[in-house]
Amino acid sequence: MSIAGVGAYARASTADSLLTVLNQALSQRPRYDAERVNRIAFLRTEYAASPGDPDTQFRLGLRIYDEYKAYKYDSAFAYCLRLNRLADQSGDAQKIALAKLKLSFILLSSGMFKETFDALHDLKARQLSVSDRIDYYFLKARAYSDLGTFDQDEYYRPVNYAKSLACADTARQLCTTASYQCLVVDGFIAQKKDDLAAGIRFYQAMRRLPGLTPHQVAVSASTLASLYEMHHQEEKAFELLLVAAIADVQSATKETLAIFKVSDYCYRRGDLQNAYRFIREARDEAAFYKARQRQVEISHISSVIEGEKVSIIEQQRQTLRRNSWVLAGLAAFGGVCTLVIFAQLRRLQRADKRVLATNEELRAAIGQLNQLNGRLNEANRIKDEYIGYYLNSNSQYIDKLEALKKSLLALLDSKQYTGLQRLLDGVNIKHERTALYKNFDQVFLKLFPRFISAFNTLFRPEDQVPLTDDQLLTAELRIFALVRLGIDDSERISRILGYSINTIYTYKTRVKSRSLLPNEEFEAQVRVLDAS
Repeated sequence: MSIAGVGAYARASTADSLLTVLNQALSQRPRYDAERVNRIAFLRTEYAASPGDPDTQFRLGLRIYDEYKAYKYDSAFAYCLRLNRLADQSGDAQKIALAKLKLSFILLSSGMFKETFDALHDLKARQLSVSDRIDYYFLKARAYSDLGTFDQDEYYRPVNYAKSLACADTARQLCTTASYQCLVVDGFIAQKKDDLAAGIRFYQAMRRLPGLTPHQVAVSASTLASLYEMHHQEEKAFELLLVAAIADVQSATKETLAIFKVSDYCYRRGDLQNAYRFIREARDEAAFYKARQRQVEISHISSVIEGEKVSIIEQQRQTLRRNSWVLAGLAAFGGVCTLVIFAQLRRLQRADKRVLATNEELRAAIGQLNQLNGRLNEANRIKDEYIGYYLNSNSQYIDKLEALKKSLLALLDSKQYTGLQRLLDGVNIKHERTALYKNFDQVFLKLFPRFISAFNTLFRPEDQVPLTDDQLLTAELRIFALVRLGIDDSERISRILGYSINTIYTYKTRVKSRSLLPNEEFEAQVRVLDAS
């Protein structure tokens, strides 16, 4: 949204709508800053190209200063010094006075009150043009006003405010037309006199002026916002501050109070997300510009907002603070009640930490239980499968033994010893063991379908275990399949598979030597290979 449309938008929109516009503007801040930087770069190039023309350099220096004065203190101050040198070299009294006026303005913007008054004291106002003289007296009015606000002293603040109003009246007397410059002075006087009706009138007249710059939009909206704030019309003040903040962002203005106040309003409205973002932006702007007094103002609310953002217990603190204010009204018990409340707060914080710690321990314990349950479920599944496999295999072998027994008895009864020999020769132990291996492999791979691929990840590609089309598990894989089932004793494995114990050791050693893992960790890793 362009600055020209911000005022009309504010009149027809709620604070929530303006907050959306402000967040959108902040997301495009790099573009707005780049536009100002590009303007400055162009002017500086022209300035560098005219070293032999002091008048041109003074004119260009003023334009560069105008770009920097609300953007970056260091650079604005540096060009003020150049302007003062050029003015001194020219001997032109009006230029000398104007250069000192610009220096005074930038010193005040940075919060350097003593230096501001020193520079203003050395300045001869009568040597300025009428327009610059208005700026001179208005600058003094602002300086006394800012100093009174900064001091927070009940004796000196009224004195400084009175001086501020006197200087503003002098500036107003020099005004002859209803220009923006004069309306700004009128608005300032209305603010100091707490005259909301006059402030609104001047603000509306100012908004009707053609060709307002973004910075002028921000200044006018911010001034009227302060008047609404004095009259406790918080919603109107908030909307105007949002208009000012949007204009500041879109004009790449860093010397600003609007976004800081917007953050404060958001905080008081309970909008901690925007409050935190805006206070961070205000802090960055103040640090970038080097506005000393603004950094001091921001530091307090910044710590409060950040503290609330990271601490859930702040809501309890708010409740306790409200209770403490109620209890403080009871003179006899006020002090005691305050101590009790803060003691309760500390206990709540400690209890909250203990609860958080306990919750973490419970979550960890639940995680471990889930892992154990998973392992138990897996073990139960394995147990059920293998019990069925075991019963089925034993049933088959019992049937075979029964059939063999009947055949043997029949042959013995009939004394057919030759047939008995043929029957015994027909028992193929190798074939039976092969069938046992096949049945075992099928059941195991049903339980652990990813075992082979998971097992091979423990080796380099050239060392992985290959399988032929007609083979389920190799002897090596079968040994470690038993390890995966929890049978890791080599003697038991040798009895189950019908290998010698030395053969088992040889297979294990050969496989481990090819593994990517240390030998002592290999079997432990096999025991937890994924069974899904």
